Amino acid sequence: MRAPLLIRLDDGAETTEEIMLNQKVLDEVVTKVNELLAQSPVKDVEKNLRIMLAGIFTRLDLVTREEFEVQQEVLKRTREKLIGLETRVAELEKSGKLEVSPEVLDVPPETLDDLSETE
Repeated sequence: MRAPLLIRLDDGAETTEEIMLNQKVLDEVVTKVNELLAQSPVKDVEKNLRIMLAGIFTRLDLVTREEFEVQQEVLKRTREKLIGLETRVAELEKSGKLEVSPEVLDVPPETLDDLSETE
């Protein structure tokens, strides 16, 4: 519980009058000030700004941190798998056991002929 607030009023005379404000009165003043602030244009501006920003973020097609981290993990696993496959292909090429067909690569046969001529 708060101590009562003392206000000294000095009217210029030798005696000083002391007035003790009740905590209830202070609470009422604070409540009224809060009500006035709640009704002020600042709240309307804040509300409109929030709505406007929400609309902008929706149009930007943003993702949440969680969705981003999931995709980051998927990309990491895909890179690891790709590195493993590239290593395996390189080993097969060295051993001469790799036979590439156009259907597997999904490229026209002429492209493979062009590639083999450059080697």
